[in-house]
Amino acid sequence: MILHLIRHPKPLIDAGICYGQSDIPAPIEPADFARLRAELPPGLPVWSSPLQRCRQLAEQLHAQPRMDDRLAEMNFGDWEGRAWGDIPRHQLDAWAADVANYAPPGGESPAALQQRALDFVASLCVPEAVIVTHAGVIRTLLAHWQGLPPARWSDVHVEFSTVTTISLSNDSADLIRLNR
Repeated sequence: MILHLIRHPKPLIDAGICYGQSDIPAPIEPADFARLRAELPPGLPVWSSPLQRCRQLAEQLHAQPRMDDRLAEMNFGDWEGRAWGDIPRHQLDAWAADVANYAPPGGESPAALQQRALDFVASLCVPEAVIVTHAGVIRTLLAHWQGLPPARWSDVHVEFSTVTTISLSNDSADLIRLNR
């Protein structure tokens, strides 16, 4: 199976704000849309996170994209909408000490995000697809497929409005392109 993972455009929010599952718009520039469209084979099915920063792009790529909650960004719970600098230091330290399993108060852990994203991929029954989603989803999927330990998950950098393509088979995952 070939997956074309697209990170949504840059959202309309101030830098330094934690916005995981906050539903923030992210208009796509026409030049970015044209570039993305040129990177994708025509006629592929499109799945998307239901959050509008993904949904808006997916609706431009396909007349009837399928929404799936498993493609939503990580739920940061009480951290949502707060400046990173305003989050209690002891909570950030706890997260840094257990990157995969720490869940912000009222939120979910990166491991839980990874599991629901993997469950989504396992449910696909198509040879090739486009998935419009978030950096956290793409990062944890790539980390899993590349066998990265949780301490290295943040090494996977995913740019706004880019395509990352991976080829999956029963026993391997081959990264075809990253952030294109």
